[in-house]
Amino acid sequence: MTDPILFAVDDGLARITLNRPDRLNAFGPDLSHAWEAVTAEATSREDVGAILLDAAGPAFCAGGDVIEMSQTIDSGDGILALADVIHRGIRTLTESAIPVVAAAHGATAGGGLGILMSSDYAVIGEDSRVGCLYAKVGLTPDLSVSAQLARAVGQRRALQLVLQDRMLSAQEALDWGLVAEVVAPDQVGARAEEIARGWLAGATAAYGQAKRLVRSQPERTFAEQLDEEARTIAAAFGTVEAQARIAAFAAASAQKTAR
Repeated sequence: MTDPILFAVDDGLARITLNRPDRLNAFGPDLSHAWEAVTAEATSREDVGAILLDAAGPAFCAGGDVIEMSQTIDSGDGILALADVIHRGIRTLTESAIPVVAAAHGATAGGGLGILMSSDYAVIGEDSRVGCLYAKVGLTPDLSVSAQLARAVGQRRALQLVLQDRMLSAQEALDWGLVAEVVAPDQVGARAEEIARGWLAGATAAYGQAKRLVRSQPERTFAEQLDEEARTIAAAFGTVEAQARIAAFAAASAQKTAR
């Protein structure tokens, strides 16, 4: 049996690959449980400083596999239990202090949009399409779509997507702020890896903490967020990496002044 998710770590980069290409990487029970396990491993390993999320086959993710679920799950309770499994994986990624880049080629639809938004930086191809399409099959948003979509694009635009059977073009997804970059279709994976390797070559821990601060902000009041910022930068300031980078920055500034 083919693994529903492929996982590998290479020089600090964890790669999570959805691997149900014949089902457009839609989530059924096997993929859901593998997703929960792999995200937990990727975010708990000390040798991982960045995560790249991609997919095999012609599409990134078609959301939930409604056909398989209709054949294997006979109650709303079963759907609830499976959704909880996938949601734990989503929370694991979004709540971690490890930056995540997505390489989302082809179509992303339904709950796949929630998987895409679980990344912190998304790269898609010029021929990619992004949408919801829940109501088309009589279902409602899941996999964090209602939780993350309005934060990403604003409430009015979020409603445009969830209340229409509409697929955004790559350029529209970029204009709306759903994705960070649009590149040639054959460059999606390479560009996403370039982003991840950049994090690893830089102040990796600082990138991770910056991601954590932004992602966790809705949990705090404004005053609490300022306190968390102060605590985090104070902790970062005392690290060996920060002291070395500050010294290098000061030396470079001194050289420019001397000229």
